[in-house]
Amino acid sequence: MTDVYKALADETRRVLLDELLTREEQTLFELCTRLAMNHDLTPSRQAISQHLDVLEAADLVRTERRGRYKLHTINTAPLAEIPQRWPQRKAAS
Repeated sequence: MTDVYKALADETRRVLLDELLTREEQTLFELCTRLAMNHDLTPSRQAISQHLDVLEAADLVRTERRGRYKLHTINTAPLAEIPQRWPQRKAAS
């Protein structure tokens, strides 16, 4: 879980996950374009690639090579573990 929290700590990585929720299987170029158009963020392709590496290490993003393209897809399973880590308290009567 430490990797998940580390990955979620950065705003750019959270925005990347938001974009991957809107459409799966996006290339690095597509993600860079969507960040610029939808969020007015213009980090370098190398910076976005490094963010994707952190997300992949936390198992929040999965990648698949198809020909010369590397496609990125969100994996929400690690996010489902967060409420299990800190369950809500029952209200006192």
